[in-house]
Amino acid sequence: QVQLVESGGGLVQPGGSLRLSCEASISIFSSTINTMGWYRQAPGKERELVATVSRDGSTNFADSVKGRFTISRNNAKNTLYLQMNSLKPEDTAVYYCNFGLRFGDYWGRGTQVTVSL
Repeated sequence: QVQLVESGGGLVQPGGSLRLSCEASISIFSSTINTMGWYRQAPGKERELVATVSRDGSTNFADSVKGRFTISRNNAKNTLYLQMNSLKPEDTAVYYCNFGLRFGDYWGRGTQVTVSL
């Protein structure tokens, strides 16, 4: 079983920053991992892609976060990060870590991000 644990969410004012972390129970250097990424789901909305990184290093970002969010990882710590800058109220959502493996997808339980005055 692959376990993913998110952390770093919280309440932040518009224009502020947060860094989300996703610690995995397996090596993120594993050849079984095709993609790693972050998704989010706001109230009344469907879950949507925020950012992903593939084994070849290529990244993909939602248009709404381009230029504000970055995705990175620390292989030694088996941890995936999402740096969120210039946060907007529209970024408010539960953020989920996702690993796409050759034999299935795995999800964390999510961490709440609230951007509000």
